[in-house]
Amino acid sequence: MGALGLVAAEGSDQAPIGVGGAEEGPLKIGAIYNLEGSQAPLDLPSSRGARLAVEEINAAGGIDGRRVDLLLCDGKSDPAEVRRCSLDLAEENLSGMIGLSDTDMVVAAAPGAAGAGIPFLTSGATSPRLPEVYDGLFLACFGDDVQAAAGAEHAFEMDLLTCALLVEGEMEYARLLAGYFRERYQALGGEIAFEAFLNGSDKEALVQAIGEASPDMIYLAAGPDLAAEVVGEVRDAGIEIPVFGGDSLDSPELRRGGTGRIVFSAHALLDENSSRSGPFVRAYDGLYGHPPENAFAALGYDAVMLLAEAMDRAGSEDPEAILEALQNTTGFVGVTGDISYDGGRRIPNKGVTMISLRDGVIDGSAVVVPGPSI
Repeated sequence: MGALGLVAAEGSDQAPIGVGGAEEGPLKIGAIYNLEGSQAPLDLPSSRGARLAVEEINAAGGIDGRRVDLLLCDGKSDPAEVRRCSLDLAEENLSGMIGLSDTDMVVAAAPGAAGAGIPFLTSGATSPRLPEVYDGLFLACFGDDVQAAAGAEHAFEMDLLTCALLVEGEMEYARLLAGYFRERYQALGGEIAFEAFLNGSDKEALVQAIGEASPDMIYLAAGPDLAAEVVGEVRDAGIEIPVFGGDSLDSPELRRGGTGRIVFSAHALLDENSSRSGPFVRAYDGLYGHPPENAFAALGYDAVMLLAEAMDRAGSEDPEAILEALQNTTGFVGVTGDISYDGGRRIPNKGVTMISLRDGVIDGSAVVVPGPSI
């Protein structure tokens, strides 16, 4: 397993994988995050949030007096590596598994957890279809249908009535997000003035087509790396209309000068002065020497805390008992919002924080709860 990059929790004294297998030894939570590659801007902060949660749990005495060990595997932004992480972690007598911020990555990981009967709590993959396909899979985040609808409704509040829709076609997350956005935007009366897949496109011709269509806004459904590239090209061409997008735009690559107005759906606005997120922000800064990079850090933290709370209620390290406790979660208070799994659903009903950036600096935010038609 060493070849898979399983590591102990950064900044802690956690034991490496394979240590402490006795019946009354540590309780084990497996975690899969991509610490390098295209998914690192989202997964690295999330993994740090998860590590912070484990540190706090252990500092408070663990769960029923037992230490919690986080067994972290680096998927390297490669679905094949993610799949190997899942299969190998499933052999480690886990009570549960968490992680990942992208639908395609969860599709690679979920079968390993499901095959072993281990509950899997994805901290940041937002496809509402995932729990329909994989038994024992829960979202700690809102779904793409909700965040896309929030983006459409917020755009209408800003009187942005025509849109260029740009989609990273090889990415399941992007395709789903774009579809949900189109559906809600058009239902509200919006017009898709121009639509294109980004993969393999002539970027110069694409930018020219956007200029000719003259929309009020762009909705950009793409991963963080490609999103940053496209925003740069659009701004270099002198197109200054707002660029909207999903939670993948909550990336350090877009918090810089020259990016103009960007509006994206986020899982939380992290503020050290907030009664909800402040303690987390200060603890994260204290452990890592800098504030959280984005809301994915808080999602990783919430995922561990939510799983630990279910483990405590279950009174057992048995995955089946923990899965049942997770399903019965009501009113869990997280940094990114309150979580309940109502009516047998495994997706929480959470508000969406729409964050507005101007040249990388936050200049506004609003919590949007999409209308009942969603």
